Amino acid sequence: VQLQASGGGSVQAGDSLRLSCAASGRTFRSYAMGWFRQAPGKEREFVAAISQSDGSTYYADSVKGRFTISRDYAKNTVYLQMNSLQSEDTAVYYCAAKIAYIGSYAATWAYDYWGQGTQVTVSS
Repeated sequence: VQLQASGGGSVQAGDSLRLSCAASGRTFRSYAMGWFRQAPGKEREFVAAISQSDGSTYYADSVKGRFTISRDYAKNTVYLQMNSLQSEDTAVYYCAAKIAYIGSYAATWAYDYWGQGTQVTVSS
């Protein structure tokens, strides 16, 4: 599967952005989808994930209550709605697909496919 992330940009603190990740292939429904981010000089970290089965969602504590992950099966797309953005949210955001029921939703190693990343810059 190929993943194409988009929607990043430069915003002010307190603003909102919506990231999109379009997946190719007809097996989108089989994958759990996740968003990760990587700031300069830091390791890639988990942001949010949505299951392939019942649509359960999972969030990092740092974004809980501000970010919302969702998926549209008809469009083979997963979204990350980001509200109340803070300067600490500045990073390259990556979407990823996880096909196996192995590993935590928060573990980068558990994901099988990755998109190319989209830059989010939040100015305070």
